[in-house]
Amino acid sequence: MDMRALPPFSAADFRARAAHQPQVTAGEDFGDHRFNPGHARLAAAGTLRDAAVLVPVVDHGRTATVLLTRRAEKLRNHSGQVAFPGGGIDASDPTPESAALRETWEEVGLPESHVEVIGRMPDYVSGSGYRIAPVLGIVQPGFSLRLNPDEVDAAFEVPLSFLMDPANHHRTSRMWNDLEWFFYEMPPYDGQRVWGVTAGIIRTLYERLYA
Repeated sequence: MDMRALPPFSAADFRARAAHQPQVTAGEDFGDHRFNPGHARLAAAGTLRDAAVLVPVVDHGRTATVLLTRRAEKLRNHSGQVAFPGGGIDASDPTPESAALRETWEEVGLPESHVEVIGRMPDYVSGSGYRIAPVLGIVQPGFSLRLNPDEVDAAFEVPLSFLMDPANHHRTSRMWNDLEWFFYEMPPYDGQRVWGVTAGIIRTLYERLYA
């Protein structure tokens, strides 16, 4: 398929790019360690826990958006942060795709029947100790969300064009145990700040599909 004939930043264009993303070469991995080689936080994380998130690209015809959540303030980890829907992979989950779809249903009530899984990104290793499988999905509009208040305070859509604009990808840093920790963040969109692991996955998505 000639992607030049597809509307840019549409779900159809995203699907074509996902189908033709480059192969991962031996020894190539992705995650926070790419910005922080040898950082003590990475060693302190210990054994990585497996998780999966859904990257839900909502098909609006000639344009597309990405459904994101804001994690509940009451949560112990990453409270109040913007995130893709997802969570830990349970022993009962046959695949990371199944885990991502299950967690999305549990968190925001998006039914699996509205999601077409079209592929996966390489695993993303977070500084907080997770190996995250980003599952790519096309979502048909017309759904009604049901937020789980124990996990999610809000859900909202951001234009794919905004997220895939490299001008919106800013590397910044903060101190962690007197050591500088680098990460990506994006300008606030409609008052929502995307940063950390979520912004890192977005940046990886850009590098693999759009750069």
